[in-house]
This record gives sequence, C-alpha cells and structure tokens, in this order.
Amino acid sequence: MKLKNMPALQENEKKPPHEDAKISMKLFVTGASANSTKAIANLKSICEQYFGSKYDLEIIDVYQQPSKTIEEQIVALPMLLKYFPLPVRKLIGDLSDTTKVLRGLGLNP
Repeated sequence: MKLKNMPALQENEKKPPHEDAKISMKLFVTGASANSTKAIANLKSICEQYFGSKYDLEIIDVYQQPSKTIEEQIVALPMLLKYFPLPVRKLIGDLSDTTKVLRGLGLNP
C-alpha cells in the first residue's frame, strides 16, 4: 500500500474545523469558598492567556444548582469538566498548576 504525500495548507486555505473550534468547559464550585475562588481565578487566567476568545466556560455553583452534580456525576469540588474537543476530561482542585491543567485539557504546554 502506497501513501500519497498530502500538500501543506496554503495560508488562504481553510483550516480543519476542529482547529478553530472553541473549548467547551464547565467548572463546578462550592459557593465562594477559598478553593472555588482560586479555581475560578486560575482558570480564567489560563483561558485568557492560552485560548483568547476560543473557549466557552460555564461556572456552576452546586449550592444553587444541586441537581447538576447528580447529572454530571460530580464527586469532588472544585471540578472542571472539558467537553469539547473530545475526549471529555475531568480535573479536580484549585487549578493552580498551569502545566498540569493544560495537560489535563489534552494540550501540550
């Protein structure tokens, strides 16, 4: 079986759709607790620095929306769920280690 070399994309050609897709995430927190506050601040900083406007983030306070914890099978808080691009990934903690967060999201820092 012979493989053909594929030509490189020219600058005026479109990129594959997944390269321009937004990262979709939900961060589950417990009110204004110290760890939750840190997780929110750390994640927003990472998103602004590495993703620009290419992310969707929903922050869910489990005290205000307890049914979401059951739906999403949340076992520890704060917890970040990355839904897109696949695979779904879960990260637990205050998200203070940027390198670990990026790896956990499936990115190579």
